[in-house]
Parts: sequence; structure tokens; C-alpha cells
Amino acid sequence: MAILSNQSLDGRVNELLSQMTLDEKLAQLGGMWVTEMLDDERLFVMAKAQAALQYGIGHISRISAAAMLPSDKVAEMANTIQKFLIERTRLGIPAIIHEESCAGFMALGATTFPQAIGLASTWEPDLVYEMAKVIRIQMRAVGAHQTLAPSLDVARDPRWGRIEETFGEDPYLVSRLGVAYITGIQSEDLRYGIAATGKHFAGHGWPEGGRNWGPVHIADRELREVFLPPFWAAIKEARIASIMNAYHEMDGVPCGSSKELMVDLLRDEMGFEGAVVSDYFTIDALVNYHRVATDKQEAARLGIEAGIDIELPKWNYYCDPLRQAVEDGTVDIDLIDVSVARVLRMKFQLGLFENPFVDEGKALQILNTPMQRALSLEAAEKSIVLLKNDGLLPLPSNLDTIAVIGPSADNIRVLLGDYHYPAHQEGLFYGDTNIDAPNPLHNVIVKMDIRDHLPQSVSVLGM
Repeated sequence: MAILSNQSLDGRVNELLSQMTLDEKLAQLGGMWVTEMLDDERLFVMAKAQAALQYGIGHISRISAAAMLPSDKVAEMANTIQKFLIERTRLGIPAIIHEESCAGFMALGATTFPQAIGLASTWEPDLVYEMAKVIRIQMRAVGAHQTLAPSLDVARDPRWGRIEETFGEDPYLVSRLGVAYITGIQSEDLRYGIAATGKHFAGHGWPEGGRNWGPVHIADRELREVFLPPFWAAIKEARIASIMNAYHEMDGVPCGSSKELMVDLLRDEMGFEGAVVSDYFTIDALVNYHRVATDKQEAARLGIEAGIDIELPKWNYYCDPLRQAVEDGTVDIDLIDVSVARVLRMKFQLGLFENPFVDEGKALQILNTPMQRALSLEAAEKSIVLLKNDGLLPLPSNLDTIAVIGPSADNIRVLLGDYHYPAHQEGLFYGDTNIDAPNPLHNVIVKMDIRDHLPQSVSVLGM
């Protein structure tokens, strides 16, 4: 496959699109878990890759977070997958590898930063910008290209369990810190940056009863004055590359199937031109949670008509069911072409065709350097908020010992949020937060990773 580099971006996209079969187009609209290509020893299996990637793929979902490998092995895995796609598929289109980074790059050996709500408490966009630059450098070092961050949700219900992922309740603060994060992680040129993903569009921070995925009841003026400004800023100021839909319903319509929200508002009115990725299992939820679709084919139709370009984390509805919808005439092929073009455009912008590989030998040197850890420490210190001083502070200078008392006084686990690597692995793979519970990943995740990823400012007696 030859796509001339001296053509315009649109010219390269259109030339490649014109060569694609329907199967190859649909493959670009899905993700694939890296674990689907690995054996029990987390080694790449050619036969599994041939079955999963025969037509190519749009995204590879979370090598670092799912494969549990050190950074040099993550880089090696990324190169192996890209080499397979380039050499063993007809068109040789590389994949976008996406990861999480709400509180630092969520990977073994990467630098942990405070959760977003802690970063908001610093009131320092420049600090968030510098943090995002670190995340960009670390992610690029291991072959990643897109992050599912930042959260641009304006959090208005303290009962909601995802408050920690947000920059808080004020639309202006969320906007300023969101723009800082996006600018730092994307850089001025996406060939050297990471594509940011603003989430969750829209109104996700005020669910009914504080329950995640609960319906959201927001009048139009309040939506526009409170919940949309961070997305406006991300699109107009930071030129964000990607947007992710929210899970919930608004006025009885799931965001993931709402053409009014995801096309009429986001694209036509707000002017967003990048790629929309589904929040994980959004298309499946149209059948099994929201129940607005009776089967996979109808769910795929609703998703693509609502402008959901890429199904994450796994290609499940945008494959055979969407193909059948096209062949039956219930989905116009033009809709497919528009979404595929957006995916290809991002791949060209990211420089994937010119530079699909990374230097595996440098990854360990780039992640978690003393300078990066020092920035983590600075952010952790500045995130601390004193809610009340009953006269105890300042402490006298002659004090020799301080007793920290309570059930979590010596518990490192409670310092970690759900998008910190050790905590995420703990919940993802065995779900038991008891540090003494027997499980196969106990020593790997809890006893080693937690200590490796703590800011230098944290120490615990006996660890």
C-alpha cells in the first residue's frame, strides 16, 4: 500500500478509503483487547492475531493496563502488533493504541499523580499542563497514541461515585484545567502527541440519585450554561482530537444513540470535527441496559447514526451486525465512510504511517524519572486542602512524634483512586480490596506496585 506523503491530509484519507472493502472499513470502527492476542503467559500468539486482526483494526485497547507488563515489554508488544498489521494485513494500516491517564499514565512503572479532584484543588492550570506533558512522553515511549482522558464532567452530586475523576463542580475551573490537560498531552503537533478524549458527553456529572449510569434531568439552558462550557473550551481552544459519549439517558434517550446530542449539537452546532469513541460497551448497553434496541443489528444502526465512530473496547456490534445492516440497506454506506475517514485522519495526524514503531530500549529510561516523580510530589503537596483548623495547627517546633490514628492510618490502598494503576488492576482482575486476601495477583499488584507508584511524599510504617 502506498499513500503518498506529499498529498494533502484529505487526499491521503480519500485514497486509502477508496481501496478498502466493507470488511476492512468496519474493522477500523472497532477496538480489540490486547489480551485476545496473548496466551496465559502474556505472550503474543500469531494464530490468535490472525483470527482477530485479519482485516486490520481501529484500536488496540490498553496494552499497559490489561497486559500487566513492564514498560519495555509493553513497547515490544506494541511493536509486535503494529508489525503484524503492517506486514500481514492487505492494506497494512497501523492501529491506534489507547490507554487511560486520568491520574497519570495507568501503567506499571509510570508516574502516579493525584486524582483529578486533587489536581483541581491546586488551582494551577500550569501544573496540570506540566503533568500532561509527562503523561504524553511516557505514553509515546511505550507506543500508545490516545488517552481516554480528561474528564470534562461538571460534578454536581456528591453521591456520585466518580467525583474523583472530575475537576469539580465549577464549569470555569473544569474548562481551564481541561484545556491545560489537553494542550499538554496533545502538544502542538499530534505526530508527537497523544490524542486526548474529552468525556463524558454530556451532563454525566449529575445522575439521578447520584447513581452512575442513572438518567440525567437537565434543562436546556442549564446544560448549555453549566455542563457544556468545558467541552466548548476543549473544542474551540484546545482543538481536542476525540470525544467520548456518556452512558446515561437524557430525556429518555441514551447519549450513545442520540443523534440530537452527538450529531446536531456536538458536531453541527459546536463544530467538533474529530472522532467520537464509545464509552466502553455503550453499543451493547443499547440492547442490554437501556433496551432501546432489540438486537445487535439495531444497536449498531443506532450507534452509527448517532455519530459513534468507534466501538470500544471490543469490536462486537460494528462487525457482522453492522455489515448486515449495510447489506440490508438499513444503514447507508456513506455513514460508514464518514466514520472510517475520521479514524484514518486521526491515524495520519498521529504519524502512525510514518512512525508506527517505538524504541523498546528507551522505555524503562523514560518512565518515572526523578524529575517526573518530583512533579508528582509537588502536585500531591499542592492538592492538600485544610477543611478546618481547630487550633491544632501550626504544630509546635519541638514536637518529636505524631500519632496518626484510625482504621486507615497505615493503609496505602485508600490513597489510590480507581484510575491509579495498582487499584485498577486490583479491582479489574480479582475485585477484592482486602490486602490480606489470597489471590494470584496479590504479590504483583498490592505489595509491589502500590509502593512503586506512590508519590515520594508518602511513606507508611512497616512497608
